Amino acid sequence: MSNHVRKDKEDGRKGWAMAFVVVSLFCIIFFAARGRFQAPVSSQAVSLALSPFQQAVSWVANEIRYVTGAVWEISTLYEQNKMLRNEVEQLRGINLQANEALAENERLRKMIGYQQAAHQFDMVAARVIGRESDTWSRMIVIDRGTMNGIANDMPVVTPQGLVGRVVEAGMNSSKVQLILDPRSSVGTIVQRAESRVTGIVQGDMDNPTMPQMVNIPKNADVVEGDVIVTSGFGGIYPKGIIVGLVSSLKNDDGGLLKIGILESAVDFQKLEDVQVITASREAPPEPIKPPMQTPGTETDPVTGEKLTNQKAEEQK
Repeated sequence: MSNHVRKDKEDGRKGWAMAFVVVSLFCIIFFAARGRFQAPVSSQAVSLALSPFQQAVSWVANEIRYVTGAVWEISTLYEQNKMLRNEVEQLRGINLQANEALAENERLRKMIGYQQAAHQFDMVAARVIGRESDTWSRMIVIDRGTMNGIANDMPVVTPQGLVGRVVEAGMNSSKVQLILDPRSSVGTIVQRAESRVTGIVQGDMDNPTMPQMVNIPKNADVVEGDVIVTSGFGGIYPKGIIVGLVSSLKNDDGGLLKIGILESAVDFQKLEDVQVITASREAPPEPIKPPMQTPGTETDPVTGEKLTNQKAEEQK
């Protein structure tokens, strides 16, 4: 019985406490809304009694505002970070495109400069669109064909030097045989005036990146560092196009000739744009001058007859 009474008393106390809290909150809200929270002197006791509850409500409100502000700030920072990442990706793509455009512009500028300097050639610009590379062949595919005036056996060059020749001209594309191909054959000559030794440049299966100059006499004046250019012999490659530099020399298997290993002027690993020579207007050779004749024994260079003194004076 006593336990039951004690329980009823505790429930009553809890009920009064809950009612007191509700009334207190109502008063706080009422006076705050009305702007009358400053109680008169007669109600100071009530204010003192409500003060703990006011502080609790104020603390809870501050905490709620702090948490809400923190959540809002985190959400805002996340969105800003996401936007910045997207902007960085976009700027990175734009930067890559700009760098590619600058590189292409530099290549085309050199091509145009070479085309203007080599005024003896008619050239068509082309872009490399494919490669065919294995042990026995060194081929590239360009995006120009017969519709652009391209035909078989036309030389292909860059501002750096000789690339090769067209071996299969299609309507809109063509195959080009590089000078690295072992089946290629380019008539060449040492550019140095004291040498002018001729030879044939062809690809080397054992060293695919470095062609070799063969058929060089054993005692010929060829040294490392010599510049090798096309000789113009054979009718395919015009004279004077740079092929490469002599990197080293060795004797052939027979020992009667020597071979020059060349460092090609063109970097074939980075080949992107080329020029096809469609026509060549090389300067005609200088006219042959007749040798000086001994006075009194002059002859007509056409008929071979001896000239009289008067005619000899006229010839002079």
